[in-house]
Amino acid sequence: MLTVTKRSGVSEPFSRSKIVTGVRKACQGRPVSDDDLAVLAQQVEEHMRSSGQAQVEAHDVGLAILAPLRALDEIAYLRFASVYQAFDTLEDFEEAIALLRVERDLAQVPAASEAGTEPGAEGAADPSPDEGSTAPR
Repeated sequence: MLTVTKRSGVSEPFSRSKIVTGVRKACQGRPVSDDDLAVLAQQVEEHMRSSGQAQVEAHDVGLAILAPLRALDEIAYLRFASVYQAFDTLEDFEEAIALLRVERDLAQVPAASEAGTEPGAEGAADPSPDEGSTAPR
C-alpha cells in the first residue's frame, strides 16, 4: 500500500480522489473533463509507485502533479503552481509564464522542421509524367 506523509507528520493511504479534488479547483472554468482529471490522478499514482517507495512525502506528490497538469492545461497548471509553489510576486507568475512559452516554442521547433519532410513536399512544383512533361527524370 502506498502511503503519503503530510507536513504534519501524519501518514495516510494515497488517494486518487484527493488528487482529483485538489486539481479540480485549479481547473475550474477550464476545458478539463472529469475523465481528464481521473487520467491525471492515475499518472501521478503510477509515477509515485514507480519510485519503489512504500511511503512518499505529500510535497513529492504535489511535484508529480505539475508535469501532467501542465500538459493538460497551462492555465490550470499556473493556478496550481502558484498555490503549491507559493508564488509571492507578479515576477513569480511572469517567470512561470516565460518558462511555459520557452518550452512550448522548443516543442514546436521539431514540428516545424518536419513540415518540409512530408511526402511530396520536395519537388511538389515538378510536373508528374502524366502531365505531359517530356523532361527526363
